[in-house]
Amino acid sequence: MLTREKELAYRAILKEELVPATGCTEPIALAYGAARLRDILGARPEGMRAELSGNIIKNVKSVVVPNTGGLKGIRAAMAAGVVAGDAGRVLQVIASVRPQQQGEIAEYAQDTPIEVACADTPRMLDICFTGWAGGHKALVHIANSHSNIVREERDGEVLLEKPVTDSAEDSLTDKSVLNVADILEFANTAELGEMAPLLDKQIDCNTAIAEEGLKNSWGANIGSVLLADYPEGIKTEAKAWAAAGSDARMSGCEMPVVILSGSGNQGITASVPVVRYAKHLGVDREKLHRALLVSDLVTIHQKSGIGRLSAYCGAVSAGVGAGAGIAYLLDGSYRCIAHTIVNAVAIISGTICDGAKPSCAAKIAASVDAGLLGYSMYKNHQEFKGGDGIVTKGVDNTIANVGILAQQGMRQTDQTILAIMEGRCN
Repeated sequence: MLTREKELAYRAILKEELVPATGCTEPIALAYGAARLRDILGARPEGMRAELSGNIIKNVKSVVVPNTGGLKGIRAAMAAGVVAGDAGRVLQVIASVRPQQQGEIAEYAQDTPIEVACADTPRMLDICFTGWAGGHKALVHIANSHSNIVREERDGEVLLEKPVTDSAEDSLTDKSVLNVADILEFANTAELGEMAPLLDKQIDCNTAIAEEGLKNSWGANIGSVLLADYPEGIKTEAKAWAAAGSDARMSGCEMPVVILSGSGNQGITASVPVVRYAKHLGVDREKLHRALLVSDLVTIHQKSGIGRLSAYCGAVSAGVGAGAGIAYLLDGSYRCIAHTIVNAVAIISGTICDGAKPSCAAKIAASVDAGLLGYSMYKNHQEFKGGDGIVTKGVDNTIANVGILAQQGMRQTDQTILAIMEGRCN
């Protein structure tokens, strides 16, 4: 039952998770931390040391940093934050880089001693910067979520210190209140007033970058390939538009995205297919908003057990969420949405995350396809049943199994992926 307390928690969760970001969130987190380090020192660092969790290294290694003239990787992200970052804008820290600053960023990344080490930490998201300038030393530590600064120091004096745990949900609203039945009730009954601008921004930003991904050449152009070589229709369109948004974002497009569970790719995947289906069906804005509430919260529900970063591809969770949102538009019943989720999870769980890069777009297309197939199975009276692999009785119990799979079962998988990508991160 959706109590008033739960409703307020759901609203708080959405406000925390649906935030704008320019660029892939892991390099942007590095830029944000580097900009804060510069601000604390009062000057550009003359040298820096970065101690980063393996998953941060994995997700920054191959992605283009926006507004840098096509630079990739850790040093580029840090240099962008130091040279041109506005820390007050948080995950839009390098959204307003001036063209002449791009050359400065490249020079700083090349000429400044920047040491990068794989941190010995149990946290999947852990960033600790130390920097030096003019005889002064500063430290900035970010943990568990991309903008969660837990410690700042200058010349040994602690300027900021927050309690920190090893939980990916540290400092965030408790998500144990989430369950599919209450998500559906919330979507059906919530007063949309204060939520509508948040959802409209998600629609506008994420659709715009998808349009850009289809209009121009970005990444592997998965969206364009799907539209060119696969049967015409809304199913192909839903997959192609979502993939195109990732195509652009992974390749350095400077347009903002409204992220979800710390990820722009997840924000795109959970929203754009639902938006395309709503347009195809001709539903009104309110119905679209309510379908997005289903998609966003189902995605967050899954990710709360998995964590922000892991070996489990987050696009899968968002594709399942999109399937649930589309099922809401087409049917709207709890039974339909629950079966869509379980079927989709059974189809595609276990897809690995091997870093942010152009192939994310293809994984997004496959994840949206799984969500759509999950709905089609329900419509045709087919289902995966408890005892079929990780599927168990009850949609929320199956979602809990996914969390166990990702956090426990794929822990060694994560280490193996990191060892392959970066030999020092064994």
